[in-house]
Formats: sequence, C-alpha cells, structure tokens
Amino acid sequence: MRVLILHGANLNLLGERQPEIYGMQTLTDINELIRTAARELRIDVDFAQHNSEGAIIDALHAARSDYDAVVMNPGAYSHYSYAIADAIASIPVPVIEVHLSNIASREAHRRISVTASACIGSISGFGPRSYVLALHAVAQTPGK
Repeated sequence: MRVLILHGANLNLLGERQPEIYGMQTLTDINELIRTAARELRIDVDFAQHNSEGAIIDALHAARSDYDAVVMNPGAYSHYSYAIADAIASIPVPVIEVHLSNIASREAHRRISVTASACIGSISGFGPRSYVLALHAVAQTPGK
C-alpha cells in the first residue's frame, strides 16, 4: 500500500510557528514519526508540503494514479478552499483529513472544515499522532 502524506500551508514552519498550539516538533520530526508508524503497518509513504492551493490540488490529482490513499493536513485551506474540496471529491483515492490541533475548540473561523466533507474521515486534536491514527485507519480500510 502506498500513501501520500500531504502537508498544507505553513506546516513547513512547525516548531517555530505558535508552538503553544502546534507544539515544538518540526515537520521533519513529524515525518519521521509517520515514517516509523508506516513501516510498522507495512505502508510505503511519500511526503509533500505545499503552501500554494494550486500545488495541493495538483498533488491530489497526481495521487489518483500513484497512491492507494492520501493523508492530508490542508492547514488553513481546510476552512475555505472549495477548490481543494472539489479536488478531493474528484479523485477515486480515499483522503483522510488530519489536524494537529482540535479545530472544534479553536477560533470560530477555524471550527468548520469545508474540505472534511469530501474526505472519508477526519482526525484532529492529537498533535502529530493524528497522522499516525490516520495511517491506522487507512490500513484498516476495506478493499485496501
């Protein structure tokens, strides 16, 4: 099984950006945690991070022929990007949305995810473990 881990806007600044919300781990640290969990689950993972909405959409389109699933943290795009939601809905590959923080307990403009409704599920609030939980869900998805 091949899974694309797709990190969205501003996640390249993890460890520096609002550590009281997102923690001190860098994106490299989180990718290593994901890589270790994936190895245990016998899942091959590739990583991409894009700050641009168009690049995220392009990565989702490309994933339809290369991956069995996508685990995606769209960052702030989750709250308003109907274009990313449409891209998710347009591909046959299951997508799980993840967030480091619990978006339901954040500011009002962060409580709604327009992209989550196009995904097979979403996991938020468990820090970097949100990605690991998503990998476990992918591994247990029927037909995969």
